[in-house]
Amino acid sequence: MKRDSWLLLTALILVSCRGGVKPTVQESIDTLPTPKLTLSRTQGSNRYAEVKCGLQDKAGNLWFGTTGEGVYRFNGKSFTQYTIQEGLASNTVWSLLEDRQGRIWFGTDSGLSRYDGKSISSVPISSAPGWPVLNMYSPNDAFTGKAAVWSLLEDKRGTIWIGTSEGVLCHKDGVIFPFLGQAMVQNPTGLHLKMVDDILEDRQGNIWFASGMPPGMEGLCRFDGTSIQPFNPGGAKWIRTVKEDSRGVLWVGTRNQGVWLYDGKAFSRQTEPLELGEPLLVDRSGNIWFSGVEDDNGFESKTGIWRYDGKVFRNFSTAEGMGNYFAWCAVEDRDGNIWVGTRNTGLYRFDGKSFTRLSE
Repeated sequence: MKRDSWLLLTALILVSCRGGVKPTVQESIDTLPTPKLTLSRTQGSNRYAEVKCGLQDKAGNLWFGTTGEGVYRFNGKSFTQYTIQEGLASNTVWSLLEDRQGRIWFGTDSGLSRYDGKSISSVPISSAPGWPVLNMYSPNDAFTGKAAVWSLLEDKRGTIWIGTSEGVLCHKDGVIFPFLGQAMVQNPTGLHLKMVDDILEDRQGNIWFASGMPPGMEGLCRFDGTSIQPFNPGGAKWIRTVKEDSRGVLWVGTRNQGVWLYDGKAFSRQTEPLELGEPLLVDRSGNIWFSGVEDDNGFESKTGIWRYDGKVFRNFSTAEGMGNYFAWCAVEDRDGNIWVGTRNTGLYRFDGKSFTRLSE
């Protein structure tokens, strides 16, 4: 990416809020809800609710965001659930991020929340200069007048990218501002970047946006530091995920046009196996993990999940202990275990041999 473009972007920030943030003490909120041995539902029994996102923080805790049950933290022994009662803006959590200061960000159905090591509080985004009047689309909750935060990324320069139902915001030095509102961002095709399901920074520093469900559907969009350009592999406009493998190749998961690879020059379709879903994770060994293909109701997976080691695709299903629910996210922990979040608020851990279910 072009350095002077980023310097100009930073120069537009008029206010700096660099207040020191102490390293997080993750145990400080253990005394609020009651820890449990499994990821247990307390807010309802909607089988379409899902474990949507996850991460492992610097302290080793695993966090899992759900659509309806708030967020869970696993400290290696037990799960602790946090909902609107503990400060979340909504019990539907689409995205998670730990920033370089150790703060945990939660992208919810009703805006942005953040954990500072002591408590969870809302981060206002509607006051960003030039931000439009919000007319939120929310598939699970009622219209709340707040933007849903679908995706989060902190890039190598410390800018936090916030993909919302109304467009993309940037957070830098304590200031939040609209990305497309910056004069130096060339947008020749008039993109809006609404409903961005996934954000990736590749090894060259380009920022990629996976445009999600309607009314977004602008395809895969790349910002090179100066201009933003859309791509529609196979004609696909609904992109769910984008991951980069150890060779620098992008793996692009579409809603119904399969998986596509981008080598920096051209797109090609991954034709086998036929029931390969979206790429969810590239682990430390370079393996790529995929969901299976949804059934007609979008609830179960026809083939569990897949792992690609660079040579062979291997399927894991009920024979290895994996449930038959559609998988939405995958996280690798420090020990190399793979955690998979599914529909029906399901959570599974793979130890290299078999899966263990860790939810109700």
